[in-house]
Amino acid sequence: MVREKIDEAALQQMVAFGRSRTLEQDPAFAFRIMVDIASHALSPAINDPTTAVLALDQLQCLLRFVGEKQLNAGREFDAQRKLRLMYQTPRWEEFVALAVTEVRLFGAASIQVPRRLRAMLEHLIAVLPEARAPALRQELASLQSAVERNYADAEDHRRAHTADRQGIGGSSTQRAGA
Repeated sequence: MVREKIDEAALQQMVAFGRSRTLEQDPAFAFRIMVDIASHALSPAINDPTTAVLALDQLQCLLRFVGEKQLNAGREFDAQRKLRLMYQTPRWEEFVALAVTEVRLFGAASIQVPRRLRAMLEHLIAVLPEARAPALRQELASLQSAVERNYADAEDHRRAHTADRQGIGGSSTQRAGA
């Protein structure tokens, strides 16, 4: 068996060292940044649900982008189709959980957040391939449960179950033909 010599200089150029992750090295890092912004905004010390809603706008864009892609399976093969490298890579379900779970948990009691999350999840279910929908539907079910726990007043309950891209007061609250 003849083995090609690996060009060590070329191999070294493929490895990056630095003080922190980059978006190019770790696609989930962009999600983490936006979730952190939303989480900080929803903390009792800051209490800024509008900023959390703006972060959800960006998370929706990221989820749509990732959801339209064929995600890498974390396997590299040589020219003879022999497996040469295996590495961990996030699955779709992990991207969805990362984007939604903390924001839902921290923001369920702020009416803007469940409304915006519902709008985001329903939109992604409508526009992404069906194979992406189960994870989104699971998050929608978890959101339903969070709303049930947080809103006893009938009107607040109804409002919290209404999808709204702006969080509260958006055009989605208007009835068709009204």
